[in-house]
Amino acid sequence: QLQASGGGLVQAGGSLRLSCAASASIHSLSVVAWYRQVPEKPRELVASIMSGKIINYGDSVKGRFTISRDNAKNTVYLQMNSLKPEDTAVYYCNYKRGPSVDYWGQGTLVTVSS
Repeated sequence: QLQASGGGLVQAGGSLRLSCAASASIHSLSVVAWYRQVPEKPRELVASIMSGKIINYGDSVKGRFTISRDNAKNTVYLQMNSLKPEDTAVYYCNYKRGPSVDYWGQGTLVTVSS
């Protein structure tokens, strides 16, 4: 089970940190990712992390967002800096391991005002 939190309302240029807490240990071979979605658009990959080392970012957030993992707390974070109005979305965390494990958190709303 995944619990996403940390969303809220922030002005453009501000920062937020999202948390994705897992109810069990995050497997070393798992991929934990943050996606975001706005109405009538497909879900977009924001950032992903595997084994704490392999990290990918969507082009629109590179240089502004940082994904990290705290194994002791079974939590993955998304630090979002220099937020823009176009970052407004519902952010979801996702946990994948192999072909049969694919969990989604409930989503947390991020609203960036101009």
